[in-house]
Amino acid sequence: MEPVQRYAISMPGPVGGHRPATVVVVHWTPKTVGGSAVYTDDAGDFKVSIDAGGVASLLNADEGHQHQCLHAVPLQRARSSAAPPYREAWGGPVS
Repeated sequence: MEPVQRYAISMPGPVGGHRPATVVVVHWTPKTVGGSAVYTDDAGDFKVSIDAGGVASLLNADEGHQHQCLHAVPLQRARSSAAPPYREAWGGPVS
């Protein structure tokens, strides 16, 4: 089975901050930590391991230590930028 290629990770704000969570999109890498896949953001600065249950753990880039549990939501594959966005039912452009 092919691994999920992208996840949205919810980063909670400070306690009592009353603001929405920050969402970071991460992409699959061929690395693993403790049997869990490692995902990273586009810059490669934000690294998490994600277990089969969809729980992400923030990794320390220097040592690979886990810091906290975060909610991970699998995302669909991104569309190719070469393909125009058409509705498959009738082939017209998406409005």
